Amino acid sequence: MTVAAYTLAVVLNLFCLFLGYRFLFQPAPSAAGYGVPADPGGDAGAYLTIKGLRDGTFGLVGLALLAFAGARAEAWFMLGVALVPLGDTLIVLRHGGTKAVAFGIHFATAVVVLITAGLLFAV
Repeated sequence: MTVAAYTLAVVLNLFCLFLGYRFLFQPAPSAAGYGVPADPGGDAGAYLTIKGLRDGTFGLVGLALLAFAGARAEAWFMLGVALVPLGDTLIVLRHGGTKAVAFGIHFATAVVVLITAGLLFAV
């Protein structure tokens, strides 16, 4: 179980870094993949940059906690971070995104993060 917990935690944190990078350097396709495309006529650049910075920071902090503070600190961090994809689920639903994206991507991510937190607590 220890290997699974650490592997899931590292993969999730690396995925956050990837998402952050993608939102910073490929904002329009990233927004479409998120489930709520950026308005091509509007100025959504700042918000997409904020999302990229947020996601990248979560990845870095998660990896640092895992490396320097241990599984229990990472578990608490992931428990709190699970609120983000839950919120993303609601954002997609409220702003015209599909239920498939809201639940298949964002809600599913929250579930995986919560499972990972549970595994880390058990280590």
